[in-house]
Order: sequence, then C-alpha cells, then structure tokens
Amino acid sequence: MENPRKYDSIVIGSGQAGNPLAFDLAGRGQKVAIIEKNKVGGSCLNFGCTPTKTLIASANLYHRVLEAEELGIKVSNVELDFQKVISRKNEVVNSFREGLEKSIEDNESIDLYKGVGSFKDKNTVKIELNDGGAIEVSADRIFINTGSKPSRIPLKGLEHINHLNSTTIMELDELPEHLLIIGTSYIALEFGQMFRRFGSQVTMIGRGDQIIKREDPDVSKRIQKILADEGIEFLLNTDTKAVEMNGQKIKLLIEKDNQEEKIECSHLMLATGRTPNTEELDLKNAGVDMDDKGNIKVDERLKTTAENIYALGDVKGGPAFTHISYDDFRIVIDNLYGEGKRTINDRLVPYTLFTQPQLGRVGITETQAKEKGYDVKIGKLEMKKVGKAIEDNYTEGFMKAVVDENDNKILGVSILGYQGGEIMAMVEVAMMAGMTYDKLRDGIFTHPNLSESLNNLFNI
Repeated sequence: MENPRKYDSIVIGSGQAGNPLAFDLAGRGQKVAIIEKNKVGGSCLNFGCTPTKTLIASANLYHRVLEAEELGIKVSNVELDFQKVISRKNEVVNSFREGLEKSIEDNESIDLYKGVGSFKDKNTVKIELNDGGAIEVSADRIFINTGSKPSRIPLKGLEHINHLNSTTIMELDELPEHLLIIGTSYIALEFGQMFRRFGSQVTMIGRGDQIIKREDPDVSKRIQKILADEGIEFLLNTDTKAVEMNGQKIKLLIEKDNQEEKIECSHLMLATGRTPNTEELDLKNAGVDMDDKGNIKVDERLKTTAENIYALGDVKGGPAFTHISYDDFRIVIDNLYGEGKRTINDRLVPYTLFTQPQLGRVGITETQAKEKGYDVKIGKLEMKKVGKAIEDNYTEGFMKAVVDENDNKILGVSILGYQGGEIMAMVEVAMMAGMTYDKLRDGIFTHPNLSESLNNLFNI
C-alpha cells in the first residue's frame, strides 16, 4: 500500500455533526477527508428524521381527511396510495442527499471517500473502498461521527424470520395487514401510530408496565390511551420468547402475566433501541476506549482517550438526537478555535415525539425533580381548555410544567398536545434566559394562538 494521503483533519462519518464540521474546517483553510460507509447525510437524513417525518405527514393528513366530517366537510372515495407515499418519501430524501453531495463535491478542500474506515494508529485510517481496493489517509486530528444502527435482540427463531427495523420498514411497497412491534419507546410509537393511520392493524409489545419509561407516568398513560383509542393494541408486562413462520404468517410465543400465549401477525418490527457503530473502527489501534455498551468514551469536550481524536453524535452514547449531534459540532469548534467554554455538561436537551399529538420535552420531569430533592409546584393545563386547540379540533393531551418552589425557575415542561414541540421550544427559550415562571404567566401573547396557553399553564 502506498504512503498515506496527508490531510489536516479526517472525519469518519457524514452525519449531522460530521458534515458541518468538515465544512467549517475547510472554511478555515484545512484539507479535510470525509469517510462514509453508506450514504452521505447520516441516519437523520437517510433513515431517521427526514423520511419518518415525511411519512408521518402523509399518515396525519390521511387521518385528518377521514375525520373531516367532524369539521363539517363531507368527503367520499378517499383512498391511500401507499406506493405514492413511499415514492414521495424517497424523492424528499434523495433531494436532500443530492444537495449535500453536490456541496461536498464542489468544495475543493474536502475529499469524500466511500468506504469503511478503520484505525491503523491514532493518526492513520485505512479505508476499504466500496468499489474495491484500499487506501490509507492520515491527519493530526480525527473526528468520529459514525452514528448508530438498530439493535437486534436475542430471540429464538429470529434468524429465520424476515423481520423489519426502523430502516427497512420504510422500504415496504405494500401496507402491512397486521404490524406487530416489539418495543414501546419513542421510535416504536411513531411507527405504530403512522401505520395504524395508514390502515394497518397494530400491536405493540413491551416488557415493562409503562411505555416510554423516561416520562412521568401521567404523560405515558395519556399517550397510551390516545393511541389505544385509535385502535393500537398494547401488550405490556409481556416478554417475547420465540418466533417462527406459520405459513404466510409470523407466529410469536409470548409470556404475559406468567401465562404463555401465541399471537400471529403479517409483519414483525423490532424497535428495541440502537447500537453504536464502532465494531469496524479498530479503536484499540488508536488508543480509544469504549464502555461496556460499545459507546466511545469522551470527556465533557468530546475528546476521547486519544488526545487527537474526538467523537460526536450517537456513537458516544447519551442523547441520540440530530440537534445534539449538531451541538457536539459547535462544542468541538468552540474548544478548538473559540473561547473554549462550551461543554456537554448541563446543556438543555429538548426533544419531540412526533406522534399526534406531539410530546415536546425539555428539562427534568416531576419524577426526576423529586428524586433530585427539589421542592416543586406543578402547572397543568388540558388541551381541551385551549382555545386554538378547540378551534382547530386538536384537543387531546395536556401541558405540564415543573417549577422550583424556592426560586420560581422553570425546571422542565412536558407538552403533550397540538404542536407540542413548538410550544415546548418557547418555554426552553425562557429557561435558557433564566426567567422565572411568572414572566410567562404575565406575558402578553397573541390571541388566539397556542402561545397564550402559557398564561394559564403557569398560573400556579
């Protein structure tokens, strides 16, 4: 093999941290190599946010049209063209990815290598190229942004079943008759409601007694009720023991309440978490340590146990969100070229569950606040008491705020309701500014808008 091609920086993975990082470094006069095993843009663009939210938009509109008579609109002969839905999703994803690829190709300071990168030492990466052959590249600094992939649980008979995950389910060309999802967390809920609204029978299996365990019980139970009212069947406190084919059906052996049962479905999806993409990196050759789950260990400034190597995004564990990956990029740039004040410590981590209604969350929950010893007061407002929600006929859910009783600072909110993610973001801005809750209680917001509901939410 010829001598390594020399770069100022190497970025392994072209996700939502790696891409802006590469462009930023190139803009500072560096020569940068990007190594990408799959498709540029990472999981968010190709397998996550962009395709799923495009599909959800179709599911929600179809559901809205079917319920249009509630608003006085009579409709007839409404049909779902599932193949067109998938086709539109592909068009959106391809347009985003093609735009990104062109930006990379047009940048003379960035070289894109399609292949699998693995460390030869802390400065050298070997690339097994997708189209054959191998080369080596080297740099003083290397940044890892290889993301994660769907986990696969140990389940007897699974290797003989054509099962789905959060990536492959979006490549179906026909609507499942009966979709059974193992898992009841965020990804599972979005896909469960989506396919129920498309017209599939949906069953969801969870080992615990509560869906989305990170949320307060009242939030979790309300989401479960909303989805159950749409026709989704939940089997909680249930363990899946084995799976096999039964003709054209998939048969599962489950254990619920210490009783074994059998259940059949047409399609099986695993939504049981994600695993970091570290197995092909040969991190030991670079002196980069991992934890027992395969996550790369980093300090508060995202530096690994190798002085010149950083890890960003899902591959390091922690909150697995696109916006967190992007903030990781900002932390690295600040510490390399800025004031060096940014860290991952104590940053607010907002997120939105894109069911309908949405769940927008930031800060800590009531449960977490009490575990931490806070004296709290709770604000709660049902969406059916919000004027704009009533007018638009989206009245499911509620808003919940957690306030520190001692200094009146907002500790967190859970907005389960119409545009919950957007309302949550308003409160997040107030939290970023260190505002006390009464500023929102006494603020003037336009009527009739969802924002004015904050007056009543914080009337505590």
